[in-house]
Amino acid sequence: MGAPIIDFKDVQGVILRGYRVKFARHFILSITDTQATARLLQSLINGDAGLPQVTTALRREVRPASFLNVSLTSAGLSAMGVSDDDLKTFDASFQQGASSDAIATIIGDVGSSAPQNWIGGLGDGQQVHMLISLWVRESTDVMDSITAKLNDAFEGAVKVLLVQDANALPDDKIHFGYRDGIAQPTVIGMPPNNNIPDDQPPVATGEFLLGYKNQIGGTYRVSPSQLSTNSSYAAFRILEQDVAGYEDLLKSFSEQSELDTEMVAAKICGRWRNGNPLTLAPTQQGSPLPSEEINNFTYVKPPAETDDTLGLTCPIGSHIRRNNPRNGAVVGTDSTHHRIIRRAMPYGPVYDPKKPDDGDRGLVGYFVNASIHNQFEFLTGQWNLESDFVKSATAPGGEPEGNAVFNISGEDVFLGVNEDESSSFTFAHDGKNGANNTNATGFGRTIITRGSVYCFFPSITGLSYLASLPTQ
Repeated sequence: MGAPIIDFKDVQGVILRGYRVKFARHFILSITDTQATARLLQSLINGDAGLPQVTTALRREVRPASFLNVSLTSAGLSAMGVSDDDLKTFDASFQQGASSDAIATIIGDVGSSAPQNWIGGLGDGQQVHMLISLWVRESTDVMDSITAKLNDAFEGAVKVLLVQDANALPDDKIHFGYRDGIAQPTVIGMPPNNNIPDDQPPVATGEFLLGYKNQIGGTYRVSPSQLSTNSSYAAFRILEQDVAGYEDLLKSFSEQSELDTEMVAAKICGRWRNGNPLTLAPTQQGSPLPSEEINNFTYVKPPAETDDTLGLTCPIGSHIRRNNPRNGAVVGTDSTHHRIIRRAMPYGPVYDPKKPDDGDRGLVGYFVNASIHNQFEFLTGQWNLESDFVKSATAPGGEPEGNAVFNISGEDVFLGVNEDESSSFTFAHDGKNGANNTNATGFGRTIITRGSVYCFFPSITGLSYLASLPTQ
């Protein structure tokens, strides 16, 4: 069966396209007047009154200076007039919302990351109705000019709860020093893009867009039909990064494992800080690999000299291996069924180790999927927070003796809860059933959730439908 024909002009651009910009600004809004909000939506759909037009996935001949997309929460859809019966057809996790105690517990938003500690009042999900995200290629002047127009348009329609900015760092890195944005899934039927080539099977369209076949041959749909096809969900996350704390963690791991700190950083992530994967650069970072090579690897690859089933080269508990086990043996079918698209950028100033400070810095953006429960929550709540998702597996020929299940412990170093008294990360070595492994322990969280919202990105058809509801 061929790829489905997607009406790109009906799909919001953030779902299928990476904008590759220097700046972003996210407006988290509460609807105060539905009639006025309907007019605001219609103006953004059309690009009226000097406002930017909602960006679609249709490629333009001339790349614009800015991009804008709109999403709503379950409470926001209700505020606009979507009926309770229709809302019951939406993703169950989306209906509960990211700030609910049940959802927060599932994904590890507890303790210092709990909703009651979130900024901007985001812990009260019932008041969070809509997000408008603006991405700007180069100019802060363009950002400020559009912001002024948006603020004028917000008057009488919505209340601004929080404005969260983002800014690209040099060399596309995050604050922990790693190159970011390397691995994204290839979606069947998606427009040509600049994604780094991926050797993995392309993912069914229905894993990211409602109304199309997903990996198991089913179709995610919602009611009414106007809100279904070409729409998607996302988890919007504000993740604060403790850079000094992470560097201290690297030193501690280095002492416990007797590896140098840069090798430890590579083992934790699964990639060196320049983006090269350990699987392709096992002993030293080297020069950055070309784009056609940097993502071209698997973990289970006989014969024995090229195989890493046991995680002796790239730890099974590393960040990239937990979030995308590729062809490794894991529970939950395989990684193709749980991929997400990441549209995130750093925020805050670059950390200067010579002048340490505790300023706000981290990562903010969207994790896009067609099923919050089966994709975002599965990855975050199971593969990142559990170590028993790995199935029993031995290396080709059984040499060296060992089994993958013994070579992973604890939670993801980046996204786990990681309490000092129970945290653990395994550096695997040759030996029967983990006998010679080193488990680094006694570390806490270096990434804290500062806010989270479960969003629904309607198609352009869906946005027009929502804009029409208050007048019906």
